[in-house]
Amino acid sequence: MKAIAMNEPGGPEVLARAELEDLRIESPHAVLVRVQAAGVNPVDTKIRSRGPMRATTGLTVLGCDGAGVVEAQGSEVTRVRPGDSVWYCSGGLGGVRGNYAEFNLVDERLIQPLPAGLDIDQAGAAPLVLITAWESLHDRAGIRPGQQVLIHGGAGGVGHVAIQLAVAAGARVATTVSSAEKADFVHRLGAECAINYREESLVEAISDWTQGRGVDIALDTVGPDVFRQTIPAMALYGDLVTILDPGSDLDSKLDLGEARLRNLRMSLELMLTPQLRDIGDAQAHQSWILSQCAELMARGQLDIHVSESLPLDRAAEAHRRLEAGGMSGKLVLRIDA
Repeated sequence: MKAIAMNEPGGPEVLARAELEDLRIESPHAVLVRVQAAGVNPVDTKIRSRGPMRATTGLTVLGCDGAGVVEAQGSEVTRVRPGDSVWYCSGGLGGVRGNYAEFNLVDERLIQPLPAGLDIDQAGAAPLVLITAWESLHDRAGIRPGQQVLIHGGAGGVGHVAIQLAVAAGARVATTVSSAEKADFVHRLGAECAINYREESLVEAISDWTQGRGVDIALDTVGPDVFRQTIPAMALYGDLVTILDPGSDLDSKLDLGEARLRNLRMSLELMLTPQLRDIGDAQAHQSWILSQCAELMARGQLDIHVSESLPLDRAAEAHRRLEAGGMSGKLVLRIDA
């Protein structure tokens, strides 16, 4: 079985072609998927450079996101059958094989049927960012109609779906971008206000947009400095959610005095926790999130932007592009290309 794997941490060059033993179904709830597309996410580049997040032996196959066709199934699987097209988020953190490979074994609970109208590249690109954005806005911040929401990095992987999920929830959206082209892109997604962080003051722009009140919800997809800069742009009793460690990479201690004065509720979002801690119910909830997103897609309220699809053998190039930054949407590896 063809795969792209690594046997030690390092730069993109450690990703190399490997021939692995064929997978065998040993659990009655396992589904063997012929993988057609695998999303490339920042966590993939971090694991590649730092090492697996879970204990593992031998080669590590990256890739949390997958989409493909059911090849075979365990004796107790009832939700899918051979020939069905599916998408899911499973594996790729070490210990459990990821999706940079021709085949993968996935627990039935984590799989959803491929939404009608969603092509295989979009399906392979979508699960991790959709789950991250949904958990941030719905599960952490409790988004409600009429709220004003700030999404940082609106043209990026998580950002561009977070904008659409917020709009679908009835919220008004502002977002940060780095160029006029990206501003046009996020406006098409439904953002009312696009703030070029290279040219504008975030706090002043948000004050103008909210008439001095501040945003009810902010989602930080960028890092500690942005998290800190967002605090004075928040409304009293607002929700500030970050998908990164807000205390890392700061030259000085994170001062939360202003956040306390505003009575902010601050939440951390790591959609990988259910996999890392083997929390079955939480993994099933994430699969349910994909089913909810599929309904939004069917209604034309959610779209996945794939910036480029590359053959699996060009995985190292995909990592270099992602680490270079500035990308809109998602990169995908096509396994069958």
